[in-house]
Amino acid sequence: MIFTPTPLPGAFVVTLDPLADARGFFARAWCREEARKHGIDAAWVQSNISFNHRRGTLRGMHYQAPDWEAKLVRVTRGSIFDVIVDLRAASPTYLKSFSIVLSAEARNMLFVPKGFAHGFMSLEDGVEIFYEMSEHYRPEQARGFRFDDPQFAIAWPGGEKILSDRDRNLPCYSPCAESTI
Repeated sequence: MIFTPTPLPGAFVVTLDPLADARGFFARAWCREEARKHGIDAAWVQSNISFNHRRGTLRGMHYQAPDWEAKLVRVTRGSIFDVIVDLRAASPTYLKSFSIVLSAEARNMLFVPKGFAHGFMSLEDGVEIFYEMSEHYRPEQARGFRFDDPQFAIAWPGGEKILSDRDRNLPCYSPCAESTI
């Protein structure tokens, strides 16, 4: 596994380091010991799959508070434009975003630390995302803000955006006590 730091402290692009031969390859998709060498101490308690029928499906920007969750996001079919926003008030990159294309072909992943909002948009039809979570989902703690909030100026790919009613009606981000991690 190769951990490449993003401009947002604690967030990493994780790529496989495959051992290949004529049969194919073997690669570790996660190793807690390797992660700890990079300051990551995440234990996964829940695994989720998101399937998206159509290109342009946009989910986000979501987070959970006060039980903040770390995530490891990997695309198993297709590709997505993945975005995180640092909501840690004490962070030097507070309210900054980072985006990356994750794809099944590239086999890259994004480690999202606690204290971040996360969202993505499918770049093709039939996209499937697998992600690990460090906290159990708690609906009463589900939070979010608009994907097009002008204070973040996220450069989403063009084209139609397919959103749930919930995501379409999210407010712009407003700092509050719960976002101080």
